[in-house]
Amino acid sequence: MTSRSPASHTSMPAKPSNARVGAALLVAALLGSAGCSLAPKYQRPAAPVAESYPEATGPISPAVELSWQQFFGGDARLRAIIALALENNRDLHAAALNVERVRALYRIQRAATFPDIAATGDGTRRQTPASLSPTGERSIDSTYQVGLSIPAYELDFFGRVASLRDTALQQYLATEQAHRSAHIALISAVARQYLNLLATEERLDLAQQILAAAERSYALNHQSFEAGIASEIDLRTAEAQREAVRASVAEIEQARDLAYNALVLLVGAPLPATLPAAGTLASQEALIEDLPAGLPSELLTRRPDILAAEHNLRAANANIGAARAAFFPSVRLTAFGGSASPELSDLFEGGTKAWTFAPSIALPIFAGGRNRAQLDVAKLAQRIEITNYEKAIQTAFREVADALAVAKTIGTQVDAQAARVTAATRRYELSQARYRAGVDSYLAVLLAQQELFTAQQQLVAARLARLSNLTGLYAALGGGWDDSSETPAQTAARLSAAR
Repeated sequence: MTSRSPASHTSMPAKPSNARVGAALLVAALLGSAGCSLAPKYQRPAAPVAESYPEATGPISPAVELSWQQFFGGDARLRAIIALALENNRDLHAAALNVERVRALYRIQRAATFPDIAATGDGTRRQTPASLSPTGERSIDSTYQVGLSIPAYELDFFGRVASLRDTALQQYLATEQAHRSAHIALISAVARQYLNLLATEERLDLAQQILAAAERSYALNHQSFEAGIASEIDLRTAEAQREAVRASVAEIEQARDLAYNALVLLVGAPLPATLPAAGTLASQEALIEDLPAGLPSELLTRRPDILAAEHNLRAANANIGAARAAFFPSVRLTAFGGSASPELSDLFEGGTKAWTFAPSIALPIFAGGRNRAQLDVAKLAQRIEITNYEKAIQTAFREVADALAVAKTIGTQVDAQAARVTAATRRYELSQARYRAGVDSYLAVLLAQQELFTAQQQLVAARLARLSNLTGLYAALGGGWDDSSETPAQTAARLSAAR
């Protein structure tokens, strides 16, 4: 019986043969020459926005360095609710799980840059009939082998595997930035909805005060009408005002309940009774009013959505390298080393060392235009990502510019509405006095009361707009991410070191 195929053993002969030395040198040369990238050199596109914001004021320093705990430092209840939302919000959970999924995909793609090594063992028995045997006699051959093998390792001469690895890495980093963007957006949404709930409760309190005053006016007019002092028109006017305010109270109560439900949905869990006491809109004055906007160029490194768009652009850039590599030869290596023997009992005896080294090369000649089409697709995808990147910058610029424009005038609106409430309150008091003195009809009181109610509601709306705008500006500048977390640069450095 003769041995038909080689097998391997982990130990090496004391004196390697020239063939084995040559094979080892060939492998080293091939591995050393692999990795030439055909991807175009990445250049960040110019930002298609102005060099400064139209309404920018204040120092040029990053607002992103201000943590959300500091920004919302004046309301312990709000900080507790935001913390609950970051822990329980389902959309944020999905974003985090998507990061883990893409991270696993990157690890799969990165594994392709290393050869697979497998421990293998097999045995074969074969009978050769006399008609086919060189000796003219029937024979039975046995072959047993055990060792380590490299099934098929692609030598990355033209960077195809490396480009695919870089594409997966950039896609992972883009997904991570998308998670951070969702984190910031959630904080902003929770804060705005909480402020909206506070404003609604304040509006409800004011409406109930007006309703109580309308109830008193109606009772007074009813008594005067019964006594023959007041006319029925004054009585019905007071009654209509009372019912109008009562309808407003019911409408605002509905809005409050809807605002609460929306906040619970954002938090992702019922609000516990152990939360700190609720504040008021006035208690939110601790928000940093003069947020340093900095320069538009700073958004390129601080806004997660812009960073995600740039990572997607880098992924498309790397994908061009993979598409270009498809035009060049593909070199694969199959290797095996171990022990082989015609007898199982002699498998690990001396003289059974065996190895194989089988490189192969495939040069694309005709593929029906598939490779050219794939390269065109990759180039078009890159152009699309450039457009998406530029649009992300323009969107971020507008969000900041809009918030700054509102911040420039909203203070004046709040002050004007506060002065209006003061004037309307005094008018209402004077109207009541003149009505009681018999100088004016109840219509003057009704008009004064309506004006006061409207002024109070609009003052609350102006204060809410100011606080919501400050919250939006903070998020638009990239604020809200936990600075203690790993930064994108640290993540990229860690993953690059792990290549």
